[in-house]
Amino acid sequence: MNYKGKKVLVTGAAGFIGSHLTEELVKSGAKVTALVHYNSNSSLANLKYLSQDILSQIEVVFGDVQDGFLMNSLSKDKEIVFHLAALIGIPYSYVAPAAYVSTNINGTLNMLEAARNQGVKKLIVTSTSETYGTALYAPIDEKHPMQGQSPYSATKIGADKIAESYYLSFGLPVCVFRPFNTFGPRQSNRAVIPTIISQVISDSKEIRLGSIDPVRDMLYVKDTARGFMMAGLSDNTIGEVVSVGTGRGVTIGEIVNLIQEICGTNKPIQVEDTRIRPEKSEVMKLICDYSKAKNLFNWEPTFSLEQGLTEAIEFMKKNRNEVDPGKYSI
Repeated sequence: MNYKGKKVLVTGAAGFIGSHLTEELVKSGAKVTALVHYNSNSSLANLKYLSQDILSQIEVVFGDVQDGFLMNSLSKDKEIVFHLAALIGIPYSYVAPAAYVSTNINGTLNMLEAARNQGVKKLIVTSTSETYGTALYAPIDEKHPMQGQSPYSATKIGADKIAESYYLSFGLPVCVFRPFNTFGPRQSNRAVIPTIISQVISDSKEIRLGSIDPVRDMLYVKDTARGFMMAGLSDNTIGEVVSVGTGRGVTIGEIVNLIQEICGTNKPIQVEDTRIRPEKSEVMKLICDYSKAKNLFNWEPTFSLEQGLTEAIEFMKKNRNEVDPGKYSI
């Protein structure tokens, strides 16, 4: 992929996926402007893990996608915009749904309008497999109905549909990019795999989790970032919704067993009621059919679950005192 000289904006650049995408864009020659959510101590969050050589090539801007004026300014002269900034914690969406509407729906609307005003050649809007809800059939393709089983997923459905409307109404060159459950180094501890790893490598005698029965399609973050970049360069993705995943479903319980096998531990699992989602809100099965991504721009996953887990474990062992939840990690 050749991004040499391309002017690119990444929102949510300091988040989990955003930091990996930003890093790979710089390595591919892009001139990257990285929007980092404003904070009082100017923390770069996950961008701090990038080498100084990479970081020095990035224009970092602190701000918020809820500010339409800033989004319009940042989009000027940009060829490609990757919009990843969002509130993503499902449990918090039960507590503060209005915040999710403001950030995820209004923030996306701001990016769409900015891209339209500034003549951006390609806008990638980040979706989530949570928009599908519990699978009515599996594997799940892009024709699967959307189900708002949490306030978070409902706001992402809203954002996806507004993006669709800007393509159909105004001809905006937008693609809705829908990764399944991404994992890997730099992911917040509030996500399930880092939660499991942190307990496995700690001195705790057991592993405390919510439900261990849900099935997930776990996609390694470098495959996700590569998918974003390929979608950004492909004309075939304009006006399209594209899902990426591995096509392999595993239960949370099976993931625990794999992590323990890699780490050489055998701790019992304690299921805690306080960690379980409301019954009708829990998404029980998500497995991706990524054939559309393969057909449109020849994307396929390259990392196995076991390879990705090994990388994530090594990262957490090395940085166990630094990994913390991030509001805008995605």
